[in-house]
Amino acid sequence: MVLDDPGVLAALPTLAWPALLLLAWLLGETAHRTLGLPRISAYALVGVVAAPAQLGWLPAHSPGLDLVAYTAFGLLLFEFGYRVNLRWFRHNPWLGGAALADALLCFLAIGAVARWLGADAASAALLAALGMASSPAALVRVLNEERAAGQIAERLIHVAVVGCVLAVLAFKAVLAVHVYQSSGSLAQAAFAGGWALLLSAGLGLLAGVAMPALLSLPEQAPDSTLPYALAVIGLVGLSHLLQGSPIVAALAFGLTARHRRVVFARSARGFGPLGDLLTLTLFVYLGSRLDLAQVHQGLLLGLALVLTRLLVTPAVMAGFAHVSGTTPRKGALTGIGLMPLSAFALLLLEQSRHLQIDLLDQLAPLAAAILVLELAGPLCTRLALRWGGETR
Repeated sequence: MVLDDPGVLAALPTLAWPALLLLAWLLGETAHRTLGLPRISAYALVGVVAAPAQLGWLPAHSPGLDLVAYTAFGLLLFEFGYRVNLRWFRHNPWLGGAALADALLCFLAIGAVARWLGADAASAALLAALGMASSPAALVRVLNEERAAGQIAERLIHVAVVGCVLAVLAFKAVLAVHVYQSSGSLAQAAFAGGWALLLSAGLGLLAGVAMPALLSLPEQAPDSTLPYALAVIGLVGLSHLLQGSPIVAALAFGLTARHRRVVFARSARGFGPLGDLLTLTLFVYLGSRLDLAQVHQGLLLGLALVLTRLLVTPAVMAGFAHVSGTTPRKGALTGIGLMPLSAFALLLLEQSRHLQIDLLDQLAPLAAAILVLELAGPLCTRLALRWGGETR
């Protein structure tokens, strides 16, 4: 039989990803059209079920897939950064104050709850650092999917970008301490904590400055989707090669391009079919990184982390609502919409692997929180936008 051929058997794991992506796409479309669920929640669920640690439909090692995931996240993060208007923080400083207060209180509350439930100081600090950020990838996809526009949609983006920047800084600081305690190398700790961030931010700034030259080429096509996509893909690949942070590089690129008013016109929202395919791959990949045994092990603390975020963030956003120019109801809905976490936290943890540190294996509660928020977080964002009347 043909299936007995060793060459065919060796190729079967390679076919697992295309087949599973097709299945995830079909389930995502069905869930969205019949149940009104965000597509990315269905993508993540397929990844969780098919993961090597569960049914084992996917191979344990897929060379190059990490870079594909970073590229997909980079495209989403660039679009996320491009939608941030830094001048809004100057005109409405209370919005920035609300974002800072939310990040700080989430950090303190999650850290305190983790310590109370028995986590050691290092694990509690890492959980607190990762738990105070929302996932830009999930927010962008839900906003695009719902074609949302309004106060809540804009506040989701601007509050989330502050939380993401602070989460990266806090995570890198805690990681630097961990590396120093493990290796005793101050140089290695400095690279893990600060140098990688500076390098990645510098690459993103250079890309944002150089983009007008690329767009001004005389034979450039009227649709600028391809130049932006190629620039982001190259930036992510270079940052990954230099062991920097593709997350920081892509975000800095988007922020710089928007601040310098580089025109992002006549291009497909979400980078069109290319963005859709990479997003599908990203969320299936993220789901496949989870082990339900780890989830069960850290379920109590993981649920406590989710509940802490659900209590703190809407309360802070509602508390700052009047002074920042909105109603308490819309402030609370903004807090509910900020629940997505998974993509951002998982990719930050993946960045620690080149330092021979597998933090996800040490943070079982985070795996539980990621599973819950990977499935329910996008739905919270969608409901917040719908309850606020900002979807089409």
